[in-house]
Amino acid sequence: MGNIYTPMKIFHFKDKVDSLPRDTETILPPLHIRIKPINGCNHSCRYCAYRADALQLGKDMRISDSIPRDKMMEIIDDVIEMGVKGVTFSGGGEPLFYPHLVEVLRKLVDSPVKFATLTNGGLLKGEAAELFALHGSWVRVSMDGWDNESYTRYRSVPHGEYDNILKNIEEFKKFGGPCRLGVSYIVDKENVGHIFEAAKRVRDFGGDSVKISPCILENEGAKNNAYHEAIWDTAREQIERVMSELAGPDFEVFDAYHRLDECFDKQYTWCPYIQVLPVIGADCNVYSCQDKAYNLDEGLIGSFKDVRFKDFWMSDKNKFFKIDPSKVCGHHCVANSKNKLLLDYLDADPDHLAFV
Repeated sequence: MGNIYTPMKIFHFKDKVDSLPRDTETILPPLHIRIKPINGCNHSCRYCAYRADALQLGKDMRISDSIPRDKMMEIIDDVIEMGVKGVTFSGGGEPLFYPHLVEVLRKLVDSPVKFATLTNGGLLKGEAAELFALHGSWVRVSMDGWDNESYTRYRSVPHGEYDNILKNIEEFKKFGGPCRLGVSYIVDKENVGHIFEAAKRVRDFGGDSVKISPCILENEGAKNNAYHEAIWDTAREQIERVMSELAGPDFEVFDAYHRLDECFDKQYTWCPYIQVLPVIGADCNVYSCQDKAYNLDEGLIGSFKDVRFKDFWMSDKNKFFKIDPSKVCGHHCVANSKNKLLLDYLDADPDHLAFV
């Protein structure tokens, strides 16, 4: 298997890369879209980034928003017609809480569009789970607790939900199919000593991978680093044990636990990834990225409530250059390293390309 997490994937789509700058007339479809179908959720996580006062993410989110069924089907028709390569369903809320998701997945199954989801795993069962297992590319379950008691504290869910999710993971794998099921383990001061324990349990219940990442508590990198500095050594010891004892051909470990300064400060003035991986919100607005979703002041590209998504996307390229990351993106950004790669590529002097 090749490198699933490489930031170099974008360079397999040279036409798209070369269409990105403002001075090209071409507008091509996004390669990948995150769709947030609903903002309601079956969990109530105490650290949820969309509901945290200290983060700009989710600032203008309305819990009651949900993409109407007919509008969603229109979006999926447009995604297929435009040639979008992949769709990830995410929150906002819990994607599997969306009442029309099975119908959406059936439509995608009959198309060339690959699909995946981020989920808390509590509703990963029934036909939706089977469609993802047999036809999806990947499912990633977000976790934080390491047993029933801790999981209930983190998420304000009934006792036993942790066991329920582990059972869902186990049953998901029994469907067979090519879909990879992984867990995203978000590290904080309470669970840092249980990283190995949690990862081993994921592997023992049939999970294919674990991604270990730091929790984000503030908009400023320095404050996040100060928080994680106190637990850094414990986290590294736990992660090294996971790598040495659990990682192998049948269980992938992605170590994303890193210091955070580089993700926050931006020196560039336009964001290429807006045109590569936009976000469709449950409010039928298009946002620049997952880190600015539901931020109407700084993350909004525009609304397509009254037009088709394909018509909105393919009109007026200027909308992709409204956001200046050097001014309004001084917060965590998962696309930062990818943007810098793209900008370095696009900024190469054409008269000196021969001197590789």
